[in-house]
Amino acid sequence: MKDTFYTYIETLQNQITSKLEEIDGSAKFREDVWERPEGGGGRSRVIENGKVFEKGGVNISAVHGALPESMQNYFGVEDADFFACGLSLVIHPKSPMVPTVHANWRYFEMYDKEGNIVDQWFGGGQDLTPYYLFDEDAAHFHSICKRACDNNNPTFYQEYKKRCDSYFWNAHRDEARGVGGLFFDYCKATEEMKMQDWYDFVVEVGNSFLEAYIPIVLKRKELPYTDEQREWQEIRRGRYVEFNLVHDKGTLFGLKTNGRIESILMSLPPHVQWRYDHHPEKGSEEERLLKILQSPKEWV
Repeated sequence: MKDTFYTYIETLQNQITSKLEEIDGSAKFREDVWERPEGGGGRSRVIENGKVFEKGGVNISAVHGALPESMQNYFGVEDADFFACGLSLVIHPKSPMVPTVHANWRYFEMYDKEGNIVDQWFGGGQDLTPYYLFDEDAAHFHSICKRACDNNNPTFYQEYKKRCDSYFWNAHRDEARGVGGLFFDYCKATEEMKMQDWYDFVVEVGNSFLEAYIPIVLKRKELPYTDEQREWQEIRRGRYVEFNLVHDKGTLFGLKTNGRIESILMSLPPHVQWRYDHHPEKGSEEERLLKILQSPKEWV
């Protein structure tokens, strides 16, 4: 399973980076192939200062070895080894009219000292973070997410949308990071869902990503915007940074397993602001966005 899934995310990385380069028309992804001293490595691809994409990363990795003590305590195990692989991406467009997007799809195995698999699961998801909210864009993104779920189980969309709304929540701000999407984790074998079934589901979600995001980029990338709208984008990016550094489990896992710091923090945007006690004007589009982020909405 781990070999099959890693082959898949290698292919998916190629498909996504090629499409993003085509749309940007200027910048290309820089590739870094790196090794982790404790075992494994990855292939990071970062795009910067493009015509459409100000910064973005599409990274794959496969790491293995002894599970660090902090993670053993987290999982409630002793002397365990692990293997983890996945694709993680964050794209920060230049225009405030184009939303930031995040996605990841991952697979994890845990072993006893004899090398037997004692646990395994899939996880992942994809979510959208707009700065100016076009309702039809959020509806499009969610409709693609829902279709990928419905093709596997009619209960998945509502369950994983709800988890996404709950997970990508800046508790210290009492607001959502964005308009959500899907979030699923610890997807393990059951009588109803074998590991192959979970693999098929994750692959379907992964394959849906470009269809969910690219039409939004194409529709919004040429819209005019003001310096004030750009400033609002940078203020909202500050909330994105806060979530990733305070709440995100993936960031925490990478830091605690001696992950590659450049790959872990590639999700942070290049230009960001923190303004003291900032509030948008009453009745503005900025205020409308904040009101929606304070209470998750049904988009489809």
